[in-house]
Amino acid sequence: MDRVISSHLHSWKKSHRSPLLIRGARQVGKSYSVEQFGKKEFENCIVLNFDFDPGYKSIFLTKDPNSIISQLELLFRQTITTDTLIFLDEIQECPDAIMSLRYFKELRPDIFVIGAGSLLEFAFTPDMRMPVGRVQFLNMFPLTFSEFMGALGEEKLIFHLNTVHISDIIPPAVHERLISLLRSYFILGGMPEVIYSYLESGSYLSASRIQDALIETYKRDFYKYGKKSEVIHLQTVFSAIPRMVSEQIKYVNIDRESKSRELKNALHLLSLARVITPVQGTDASGLPFGATLSDKQKYIFLDIGLMQHLCGLNIEIMGPTDIMQINRGSLAEQFIGQELLALGDPFISSELYFWARDKPGSSSEIDYCITRKGRIYPVEVKSGKTGTLRSLQRYMQEKNPPFAIRFWEGELSFHDKILSIPLYMTSETGRLIDEVYEMAGDNLDNT
Repeated sequence: MDRVISSHLHSWKKSHRSPLLIRGARQVGKSYSVEQFGKKEFENCIVLNFDFDPGYKSIFLTKDPNSIISQLELLFRQTITTDTLIFLDEIQECPDAIMSLRYFKELRPDIFVIGAGSLLEFAFTPDMRMPVGRVQFLNMFPLTFSEFMGALGEEKLIFHLNTVHISDIIPPAVHERLISLLRSYFILGGMPEVIYSYLESGSYLSASRIQDALIETYKRDFYKYGKKSEVIHLQTVFSAIPRMVSEQIKYVNIDRESKSRELKNALHLLSLARVITPVQGTDASGLPFGATLSDKQKYIFLDIGLMQHLCGLNIEIMGPTDIMQINRGSLAEQFIGQELLALGDPFISSELYFWARDKPGSSSEIDYCITRKGRIYPVEVKSGKTGTLRSLQRYMQEKNPPFAIRFWEGELSFHDKILSIPLYMTSETGRLIDEVYEMAGDNLDNT
């Protein structure tokens, strides 16, 4: 299963300025991707899994990378050279190993070291700090829709989408095929193990059972990063967020019995664990968005497949077409948020923003605000081929962006300062924005 992260790992190897630390939720494919990279790109790959074998932790009681290398050579009966990759898996289980990365950077920059973990932010005590500046971070997410199509052998469709221009017409049969694949992705999501199960069995039910097992894994993790008194609130929020993806957070809608500070803390912990991602309200008056934040907040879930599973949609009696008719708006908004996160610069922590205005009789909300080359674009997500764009028009009147973006199930087009992109072409958004400027020139910025 090819992942985009492979090209990012290759870029890191070519530059090799620092050890690499891969962040990502549990089961998104970090270990598999690094091990495959190690086999293809290096003569030797030494793998230490601190969760599987806690005995490795004693190696990192010393801060001297030369001593660490000597011990590894003895244990693995290999000579560690510049053609060796040292992979420290589940590194959150050994904070000393995380701290050792800074000394590899300072004293042994010739050695390639990658660490990966799912709960990194919980690995440190108050007197320990992440070795920022001496380690390069790489963020990893579930498979994107494009990666999903690749796993299903749809390389020709991927190439077609990579080369489609705004003026082109996507043949109806191709469009329907892509919508069908999108429906399957909405059910399966992008968790590698779920997709492997579907590829082997061809059964949505078998994949659903894997989703159920993954969800139980995430629930068991609550005891690793939450106090006993916090676990019940983590469970409450974990179950509630999939049903609230398109809604602004109101604590009373999560649980009427819990205190707001308890739910707020649970949201924070789940965000640190990368199980959910905040979508922060912004005035969107300029960049960075963080300079004009509001107190409004929404969340998306880790994965659209796990989201619909937690919502209780019964795939045994429903097909992909029926799934699209339930929670359509929420599913589409989850999909776009998930894609935007994964398609950002993986070496920078991606953040999501939305815009909302509350005025009597004229409340408006824009699903997402994105940037490209220093310009701000409002984004509306439509689950079908119809629907009003009232909020989008209000935003454009108030903020006067170059143009707006609509993701929907309809055709690709640019008309009346709205770039309409089929949901299945989300990965092409940056290229299509640039194409609009190639067509219209700088006149867009002067209207």
